[in-house]
Amino acid sequence: MRPPIRYAWEHLRLKRLEREKLVASFPTVMVMGEREEPRVTHVLKRGVYDAPGDVVEPGVPAALGSLPAGSPKNRLALGRWLVDRKNPLTARVAVNRYWQMLFGTGIVSTVEDFGSQGEWPSHPDLLDWLAVELMDSGWDVKAMMKTIVMSDTYRQTSAATPEMLEKDSDNRLLARGPRVRLPAESVRDQALAVSGLLHEELGGPSVKPYQPAGLWTELSNWKEYQHDEGDGLYRRSLYTFWKRTIAPPAMVAFDAAPRETCVVRETRTNTPLRALDLMNDVTYVEAARKLAERMVHQLAARRRLRARGLRVPAGDGARARGARGADPAAACASWTATRQSPKTRRSWSRWVRVVTTDRSRRKSWRPTRRFRA
Repeated sequence: MRPPIRYAWEHLRLKRLEREKLVASFPTVMVMGEREEPRVTHVLKRGVYDAPGDVVEPGVPAALGSLPAGSPKNRLALGRWLVDRKNPLTARVAVNRYWQMLFGTGIVSTVEDFGSQGEWPSHPDLLDWLAVELMDSGWDVKAMMKTIVMSDTYRQTSAATPEMLEKDSDNRLLARGPRVRLPAESVRDQALAVSGLLHEELGGPSVKPYQPAGLWTELSNWKEYQHDEGDGLYRRSLYTFWKRTIAPPAMVAFDAAPRETCVVRETRTNTPLRALDLMNDVTYVEAARKLAERMVHQLAARRRLRARGLRVPAGDGARARGARGADPAAACASWTATRQSPKTRRSWSRWVRVVTTDRSRRKSWRPTRRFRA
């Protein structure tokens, strides 16, 4: 019979192992610390390392204000200066990039250059107003994006008459809505979203979606690329593993920016290569198949509704898609929690009972059956 101290030692050892496992699971981030004694920095004459010139100290351009009074000249002071309301640059640069994201071209078209070599803003007052709104909202990016997309300028039609194209082919006067292709990452995410395959988990390690076989081996003699399984194939493109010398081909095909340098204004081209990728890439083939399956199921549900003299409540397309195949009680509970009229709730409850009917009882049902319009 082992003594009690033996049991205590075993318990302590297991707890230590649990602690080590917990600590190992924490993500680590490299940080930098300030030197107690700042290093003396010189201007190098003609860039020669052994020809020091005048001594220089940390600071910011005088035309853009100054560091906060009384604060040490370190990176914390620099961060505070960047978001200071007296800084005329940060907020304007930020909202200009948001505008480019939605309209294809920024209010200042040279988004990478706000200096004297850049282009003058097409609407200076609008740029100033958006910058002030961003700061007043506490730098709330979501609120700023909502403000832009709900504006009459963004919501107007993108159709252009010959007169408009002749007078303003680049839409710098904002006489029509934006008409630009989605960026490379959004093209893939959009296909996965409409098909219902997109896995919306936030955070986590990089993932490896589908990629042509043998690409890594042929271009860099690297080990063979192994794509992930399950949800890893359908995560947002933001989490795609990116090899420095071999970018993901699905990104390159749609003009994704290379990561050798910082690029804030991507090119947008349209060539047959895009159609070839969309028709043959495994990701888009699976998305198309799931979208077609989704449409067939939805059409079948609508036909069953019409056969029973029922109809889908207006504006409930998203709820209808989410309720198909779900638990009827849970779907009804989720619906009744919303602020809708009793008449609409009754229609929705009847609809859920119809579309969640057990298909195993209907042996004649075929998912590939053709329906007439």
